[in-house]
Amino acid sequence: MNIQKIGIVGAGTMGNGIAHVFAKAGFDVTLCEISQQYLDRGVSTIKANLEREVAKGKLSGEQSGHALARIQGTLDRKELSKCQFVIEAATEKLEIKSELFRDLDRICPPEVILASNTSSISITKIAAVTGRPEKVIGMHFFNPVPIMKLVEIIRGLATAEQTFASVKALAEKVGKTPVEVNDAPGFVSNRVLMPLLNEAMYAVMEGVATPQAVDEVFKLGMAHPMGPLTLADFIGLDVCLDIMRVLHDGLGDPKYRPCPLLIKMVDAGWLGKKSGRGFYKY
Repeated sequence: MNIQKIGIVGAGTMGNGIAHVFAKAGFDVTLCEISQQYLDRGVSTIKANLEREVAKGKLSGEQSGHALARIQGTLDRKELSKCQFVIEAATEKLEIKSELFRDLDRICPPEVILASNTSSISITKIAAVTGRPEKVIGMHFFNPVPIMKLVEIIRGLATAEQTFASVKALAEKVGKTPVEVNDAPGFVSNRVLMPLLNEAMYAVMEGVATPQAVDEVFKLGMAHPMGPLTLADFIGLDVCLDIMRVLHDGLGDPKYRPCPLLIKMVDAGWLGKKSGRGFYKY
């Protein structure tokens, strides 16, 4: 299938970033949200990020304008039926993604590939709620999407070889580097990263060091561009907790138990940068 129009479900941090890179690469994009407020915020973010690229000399004003014009916002999921490829970038909860994929399976023509930007949830489970499991795949972009080169491509148990090849080629067309991983909780990136962040939280909870000290150790001692607690705030502590729970439930190993301090902070609404407070104040 010749993919020219991309459907994206969700205009949040990941969704608007994915829309940005596809539109910049010349694809028409239908960006779908559940409310006008969320949609307007997502489009405003894309516009601001494109303008930032113009200011840095990475894009011309004309290129930025053309990219923005390729993005059509909608609150009507049925508009996604006109797309040849649809990627979901909704909240990291299986029940939400399952409902979405049931609906997308009903709305979209049978030849359309349905992808998920999930960072930890089983592609096999998501695919099983559809009538086209061979055409369901994981396409995990990294934040900030316009900058980060990596895309994890995850096959479910039933994902067809042609589906994988099409999505790999699509990632390359938008300037990303696709890396194939198998379907397991957290895939590679979050299976390795999240326990590191979780352990840094335990170090703070147990009084081993302050958040600032933990982050300095990793920046100066391990040459990380940002410390693990700053990174957790940037990702969103609610997202970190969701992923740790997927790892803990999926792998059954107590080493993946979410840090009690993380749970308490999420309960308090301290979600990191997006809420103005996490391990740091913003």
